[in-house]
Order: sequence, then C-alpha cells, then structure tokens
Amino acid sequence: MRHAAREFARREWGPLFGTVRTALVTKRWRAAPLTLGAVCLTALFQLVQNQDWGYQPVQDIGSVRAEDPLWLALLRTPLSLFVPALDLPVWGALAQVLLVFGIAEICVGRWRTLGIAYLATLAGTLYARVGIALGPDSPFGLPASDAQVVDTGPSAAVVGLAVYVCWRYRAYRTGWLVVVAMVVEVIMKANLAGKEHLAAIAAVLVLIAVQARRGRGQDTGGVGPRPGTRSWKPPIRS
Repeated sequence: MRHAAREFARREWGPLFGTVRTALVTKRWRAAPLTLGAVCLTALFQLVQNQDWGYQPVQDIGSVRAEDPLWLALLRTPLSLFVPALDLPVWGALAQVLLVFGIAEICVGRWRTLGIAYLATLAGTLYARVGIALGPDSPFGLPASDAQVVDTGPSAAVVGLAVYVCWRYRAYRTGWLVVVAMVVEVIMKANLAGKEHLAAIAAVLVLIAVQARRGRGQDTGGVGPRPGTRSWKPPIRS
C-alpha cells in the first residue's frame, strides 16, 4: 500500500515537484519575482484598506461590483485581483498567491501566469453580471442583491492557475480534484464567490481545449515525436 502511494505520488506530482525544486535550488527567490511582487502588493492593499484614510482609495482603484458600469469594472479588475476580501483572513489570500502563483510562475512562465490569472478573474467578474441577469430561479443565476457585493481577491485566479498547471504537467487527477471541490463548494453554498470559481475554471478549460487542439495540429503536421516520448517539442515557457 505504501509503495503504491509513493508510485502514485511520483507519477502525479513528480515532474511538477522536480521543476519547482530545481528552480528554487538554482535561482532561489529569483525563480518567482512576479509572485513575490504580488504577495507584497496584496499585503500593502490589506494594510492600506484597513486604515481610515486608505479604505476609500483602495475601493476606488480595485473594488469591483456587478452594479458598476462595465467600463469601470474592467478598469478596476487588474488591481482587484490583489485586493484581499475584507471578510476573509488576509493570510489565506497571501498563502494562495505565494503557493499557487509561485508554482505557476516557475512551471509555465511569468507572463502566461499573469495572463491566465487575469483571464480567470475577468471570467468571474463578467459571470456575475450574467448570473444576476439570469436571476435566482436559474441554476446558473444569482440574486439581484449580489450586484452590490464587493468582488475582490485572488481566489478565482488561484483556481484557474491550479487547473492549468495540473493539465500542463499531466497531474490530471489533482486537476479534477480541484474542479470537484469547487462544484461541491457551490452545492454546499451557492454564493457569488463559488459560482465565480466555476466560471474561472470554465474559461481556463476553454483555453486548455484550444491549446490542446492547436498542439495536436502541430504534432501531425510535420516530423513525428521521437520514439519513447510524447512529443519532440520542449515545454512552452514565457
């Protein structure tokens, strides 16, 4: 049983662990400068928004609500990713950013990490408007009161990045576990945050499908893979 567990862990997480460990050993903190910057920015926003003088400025630049004009929500979305939710402990947001952003930055590259994070966050932001338009009677709908809920934090980006990295490193069971956990979250408590997580996953799954289809087309259009390997192409990095 113990041997089987070790073998499963090696197959599921071995390539991922090896990539992260090598980067941390050889580059140390330089392996994930984007992640360290994101952690510092999140901590700064948390500190400022808890001051009497700082709450409103943070709201003005990084607070998103579905009732806001769309152009204003889109303008605030990039920074909203780094504004911790006031009703949740900030250490949770910092831990999510440090762990998931760090792994993603090392494994898929800095700019791809940032792009996927914003894709997932934007998907959640736009879904909120669609969900409110559908109304509470729809399985994918939301009550009108959710239009006033402040929608900030890195959770949608974290979920999207986790699913993408699992796909890239063939940790498929872990990726599906993340998806199932988010579905269970919505079943147990069908709130705005939970449904936005599913919207973020859906957006990332569409991206994965597009990249997988493009990859299959490239693999069949020229020289075939080397014997004993899945593909002759090295992992894509940015």
